[in-house]
Amino acid sequence: MTNKRKVSTLQTERLLLRAAQPSDLDDFFEIFSDEDVMRYWSCPPHTNKEQTKSYLSGMIASSTNGTLDFSIILYSPRSSANGKVIGKAGIWNIDNQEIGFLLNRSYWGKGYMSETLATILPHIWKQGVREIVADVDPRNDASLRSLKRFGFQETGKAERTFETHLGWCDSIYLALRNPRSIL
Repeated sequence: MTNKRKVSTLQTERLLLRAAQPSDLDDFFEIFSDEDVMRYWSCPPHTNKEQTKSYLSGMIASSTNGTLDFSIILYSPRSSANGKVIGKAGIWNIDNQEIGFLLNRSYWGKGYMSETLATILPHIWKQGVREIVADVDPRNDASLRSLKRFGFQETGKAERTFETHLGWCDSIYLALRNPRSIL
């Protein structure tokens, strides 16, 4: 895999996928402070903007920002919310090639995450990533459905793998190989 990646901006009919920026703070706080959005995340909902600012700073400083991990921006001339950050998606853990994603609850059920994944997966493969993995709480039906829709296959299960604000959580592990990889 190539170590030096070019920051990219990807566009779909309704979305702009770009590197996280400090100006994303208010929109990310709206997302990260929502109890429903954060239900299966690795930390509880944020109670103040400093928590979100710290998370966003880490995202911005990451080598995956804008190369493998993206802010999801509503980008449609027909929308009054044009330019709003509605989520994030991509490989956040470069060592494990682990994918993660979340979406503002107001935009659930509208196909935005499917549109995002359909755009970033081919981009990720072009960056030389051979396999993407996911660690999903078995209660997170929406994420499991999204990943399986794109061909992720279950590779294992484990109990009590992560302690979060919900208590001990189990894991379902999934993986997707780059279709261009030689076996």
